[in-house]
Amino acid sequence: MRFRHPDGSTVHLAYCTNVHPAETLDGVLTQLRDHCEPVRRRLGRDRLGIGLWLAADAARTLDADPSALRTLRAALDRRGLEVVTLNGFPYEGFGAGEVKYRVYKPDWADAERLEHTTALARVLTGLLPDDVTEGSISTLPLAWRTAHDAGRTEKALRTLAERLDALQELTGRSLRVGLEPEPGCVVETTRDALAPLTAIAHPRIGICVDTCHLATSFEDPHTAVDALTTAGVAIVKSQLSAALHAEHPHLPEVRAALAAFDEPRFLHQTRTATAAGLRGTDDLGEALAGEALPDGAPWRAHFHVPLHAAPAAPLTSTLPVLKDTLTRLVGGPHPLTRHLEVETYTWQALPPELRPRARTQLADGIAAELTLARDLLTGLGLKELP
Repeated sequence: MRFRHPDGSTVHLAYCTNVHPAETLDGVLTQLRDHCEPVRRRLGRDRLGIGLWLAADAARTLDADPSALRTLRAALDRRGLEVVTLNGFPYEGFGAGEVKYRVYKPDWADAERLEHTTALARVLTGLLPDDVTEGSISTLPLAWRTAHDAGRTEKALRTLAERLDALQELTGRSLRVGLEPEPGCVVETTRDALAPLTAIAHPRIGICVDTCHLATSFEDPHTAVDALTTAGVAIVKSQLSAALHAEHPHLPEVRAALAAFDEPRFLHQTRTATAAGLRGTDDLGEALAGEALPDGAPWRAHFHVPLHAAPAAPLTSTLPVLKDTLTRLVGGPHPLTRHLEVETYTWQALPPELRPRARTQLADGIAAELTLARDLLTGLGLKELP
């Protein structure tokens, strides 16, 4: 979906396809037919943006075989879909029964992360619409917080920047990559991103602001964005998502409601703000199990809940943080980013009674999320384009 900002620039809105498990090119083509095109039709649009997730196998196939890339591009065109951004965070296995810590491998000290991201960049130059010259890729925020080789990581990102420069010279397409801060990682907050990104100081390497992660870490959107712009860090893209919020986690009924979201597939890092600073656990179950997390103040859990449907009381979502962030990013005289992506990948991880039971229900839910995002953008003065 495209929008005209009051300054005349175009802002793109997509939804991320990592909600649909697929590891191969054939799987991606099936996604387009079974999920993405039905969402577009529900929205009554001739064109819909998707933030494509390409697992390692699919990325290698598309990078190595020009005919495969042409096949994907033709399928996108035929189904009324367009791609200006890729989700390069998960490497593979995102549809597995248990993802947890595996999603953080390989990290940026591993040569395979550089090669995978380079392949994604080459693929994206072939997928961008003919009238678009700028693309974006979100990626792992360096590594999980375990020991990592900072020197190798910085060298890899510098090499990536050089390769992106070369790609622009070759193709005329300008690509940028954004580290996506996430609780528990080396770069957990936008503040944590300032030092490594200013050290690299290359306009092609910036940040992806995920509003669920921002909220889970209790970051103030205006303070965070102001710090990024002051430091000259490019906001490559923003993922529009909402976290799970519990106002009174000490109450038994609140803990019971939270327990319904404690599931085995993904990590749901949980945080609370205390006078001594942010406290947290790696997973929601760990927070609920004992006294690992103080419960005298609200808890937030890294669980991407549907934007348009907040959990039932006594829980809610951090949608207000999303709204404040979006206002700061695109509500001013000039957009601070032009790539927005709804990213609710946890539909099938919701409590059983809230999960979509059929593809049609999932398409309805995704369309409802995009409708909410569209209304927020038009409310900020942007004009929806055909």
